[in-house]
Amino acid sequence: MDFNLSDEQQMLAETVQRLVRDIYTFEHRLAGYQSDAGESPEFWQQMAELGITSVPIAGRYEGFDGTGVENMLVMKELGRGLCLEPFLHSQIYAAGLVQQLGSPEQRQRLLPKVSAGECRLAVADEEAGTHYQPDQARCRAVACERGWRLNGRKRVVIGGDSAHYLLVTARTEDGLSLFMVDPDAEGVRRIGYACVDGPRACDLVLDDVYIEPDDLLGQPGRALSALQYQRGRALAAQCAEALGSMEAAFGLTLEYLKARQQFGNPIGRFQVLQHRMADMRGELELATSMAVLAACVADDPDSEDRSRKLAAAKFITARASQMMSEAAIQLHGGIGMTWEYVLAHHAKRLVMLAHQFGDDDFHLSHYSALLEIPAGNQQSVAV
Repeated sequence: MDFNLSDEQQMLAETVQRLVRDIYTFEHRLAGYQSDAGESPEFWQQMAELGITSVPIAGRYEGFDGTGVENMLVMKELGRGLCLEPFLHSQIYAAGLVQQLGSPEQRQRLLPKVSAGECRLAVADEEAGTHYQPDQARCRAVACERGWRLNGRKRVVIGGDSAHYLLVTARTEDGLSLFMVDPDAEGVRRIGYACVDGPRACDLVLDDVYIEPDDLLGQPGRALSALQYQRGRALAAQCAEALGSMEAAFGLTLEYLKARQQFGNPIGRFQVLQHRMADMRGELELATSMAVLAACVADDPDSEDRSRKLAAAKFITARASQMMSEAAIQLHGGIGMTWEYVLAHHAKRLVMLAHQFGDDDFHLSHYSALLEIPAGNQQSVAV
């Protein structure tokens, strides 16, 4: 397998890296977090002008035709900068669902605007008690004379309070369906808030919301397989985001150990701290290899092998995120927990990323289930 980037991929990585480094400083992030928008509209506009928002979108919809590798290059730098904008949830996850399930008219209506950064989407597929399983949704859609009536409540819709359209999962007679909902429609109420790690989200209340027939994505009751596939693509991108944040946390910790003096010497000379840094480096390298693996299989056809590799990647990345955040704080001491220092924000982000799209225990169980041998294929082993 060739792990070298093409000239286009290298140019993309350098463009995003330069943009985040020069524009998205820690002070810029704090200003965006404390603003009414909870993010930086100027930064989103700059990403759109540079074509970064078009990377995950198909070329026939004015996109870049990016694969999982291009998504990884973008998300790694956004993670390094702790960017608050919902690129993953809008451009990768939600737009991927529209590309997979939408009719030609729906795709043509939405995706060019999404590619240009003019329209943002959010996926409302989490409810209280569903525990990372969208097929357990209790939100219901009932067919009426000229469309559908939608009732229910969704939780923690990342980017939902600023989205132009919401993609809402609901149970119909035939199974799980996906609907495109205008957040300004009658009966829709968004309760926005900032998540503990920075990005904004909302809870969604749907009270007898009328849905036009043309706003059903795909066939009734046929959304689950597409949701699971696109969550795999989003999971791969999230591993890259966590990797960027881990690299930044590792770099901050290394610089601190070189600069902090104790007993007349940098504390980085103490062997026990060197051992801890070596452990962190090992976890970082392992997470890097799994993030690359996830990116390489993200756009493969749906299969048990793809699901198994993605579950393994999320498990390893989640465990590494937890270890890196804890170790970095311990090596820094009290300053590692302060709001004014960027490491504390990386630590919070890494812990929360480990719980999105399934935590490590969830994916370990999923991986184990995929390894089970069917009863008919089991062979007796002589002892």
